Amino acid sequence: MTIDQAVGLAREGEGPQRATLLELFLDLVFVAALALTSRTLAQNLGWVGAFQTVVLLMAIWWVWSVTALVTDLYHTQRPPIFVMTLWVMLGTVLMAGSLPGAFSDHALIFAGAYVAIQVGRGIFLIAALHGSRTRVRSSRFTFWFVVSAVPWLAGSLVAGTARGLLWAAALAVDYGAAWLRYPTPRLGRVPTSQYTVAADHLAERYQQFFTLALGDLILLTTLTYSDNDATIGRTAALVLAFAVSVLLWQIYVHRAGALLKATIESSRDPGGFVRSAPNTHLLMVAGVVAASAGFEVVITHPTDHTTPWLAGVILGGPALFLTGRARFEYEVFSRVSPSRLVALLALIIAGPALLLAPTLVAGLTATLVLAGVAIADGVRARGNPPEQPRPSM
Repeated sequence: MTIDQAVGLAREGEGPQRATLLELFLDLVFVAALALTSRTLAQNLGWVGAFQTVVLLMAIWWVWSVTALVTDLYHTQRPPIFVMTLWVMLGTVLMAGSLPGAFSDHALIFAGAYVAIQVGRGIFLIAALHGSRTRVRSSRFTFWFVVSAVPWLAGSLVAGTARGLLWAAALAVDYGAAWLRYPTPRLGRVPTSQYTVAADHLAERYQQFFTLALGDLILLTTLTYSDNDATIGRTAALVLAFAVSVLLWQIYVHRAGALLKATIESSRDPGGFVRSAPNTHLLMVAGVVAASAGFEVVITHPTDHTTPWLAGVILGGPALFLTGRARFEYEVFSRVSPSRLVALLALIIAGPALLLAPTLVAGLTATLVLAGVAIADGVRARGNPPEQPRPSM
């Protein structure tokens, strides 16, 4: 019995693992965070709004992604991990509540909650893993979150462009350190052997979060519809938003999405795949967030002219999703379906053509492009045996 198993926290060699109710409970707090991120973008269409949305979404995503890895490695029902998860939930609630004012009056609350989550999680683990060899891994994580805490907190104390630049630098530290396997003075980098995960559990967690993001699309558009008079145009826009959510789900789960577990298990470099998966799914989740923002505007003003930025959001959401999905497909099968590239080209060409057209037409265009991808997937799969994963790493 290893030291970690004696401590009773590590989940090692215990067979198939499923997401726990506590993890599903944790996901609930991200519903508000995603919805408010989409609404922030919808209310601030422009370069500034887009940049701020990217920063906020990347912060929220990194909280969830790191927590998902931790709950994959340790038993959530053990008291230290249970308390740590509740700590993350509380911090996420504060982040979500302060999100609309993160670049104004609530900056310190947002940044402080983020730092408290990431550093606090590390402190919980270091204390709980006393005497365990995996304590070193938690120490590496915590070191880099302490480093990024400096620009996070400094950014909350300044205003304007400086805040955005400091927070972008903080995110670069967080994401970059993870990609480089947390190189830490005197401790080195995390060995690739320590990225061994429960493939079934981690795959399920990513699938659940993407489904949660689609729930944000449904929730936000439904609430927007209920807040306005039920005209024919708004009803049509709501139907299109629902169709888009179904199509995004269908395209995600088609083969590659359903084979995430098998891909991790058969990968030559599971550690590389574990480090790559968060960025791939971030692109897809960002696409859903943008689509939610776009359809919120379409439902509110279905007959208004489509502005350049609105066209960028309505069409850019599906484009971001398809970009992430193409990367995901390459990771799983070492190739990309032509339909993804054709759809991206169609979205790019459609952008200028839709300027000054009714926003409802822009929403319909995005829906038709996604429908084309889903149909192409179905036609290509019909009559062919299930394709086995051939990971690119």
